[in-house]
Amino acid sequence: MTFDAIGIAGSGMRAHRVWLDALSDNIANMNTAVPADEEAFRQRYVAVQADQERGGIAVSGVVWGDGEGRLAYEPTNPLADDAGYVRYPDIDLGEQMSYLILAQRGYQANAAVVDRAKTSYEAALQIGRR
Repeated sequence: MTFDAIGIAGSGMRAHRVWLDALSDNIANMNTAVPADEEAFRQRYVAVQADQERGGIAVSGVVWGDGEGRLAYEPTNPLADDAGYVRYPDIDLGEQMSYLILAQRGYQANAAVVDRAKTSYEAALQIGRR
């Protein structure tokens, strides 16, 4: 049971780490301008599913957001088209920061489960030695 708890929590930690990586990539690229006729940076979303074989969850893939983005009038931007427009990703910083907090807390909660399960296992070993 203890090893199951460690494995399941470990799978949660892996999934939250991938989510944190995707969120940090989204935040880092939210102000990346491209010419108006190109596709904007596409936001990353992490897809997870239940891992029936080992228990816990597994990252099943990455889902890419819309590359349409938003147009901004910046005639002095070197990437601007003849009409003065550039394209930015349509990424909401507030939303990304909220998800970042959720992912961080999920990672921390799973790490606490691993720590408690390890402590329980060590206590059981000490009882067996007596």
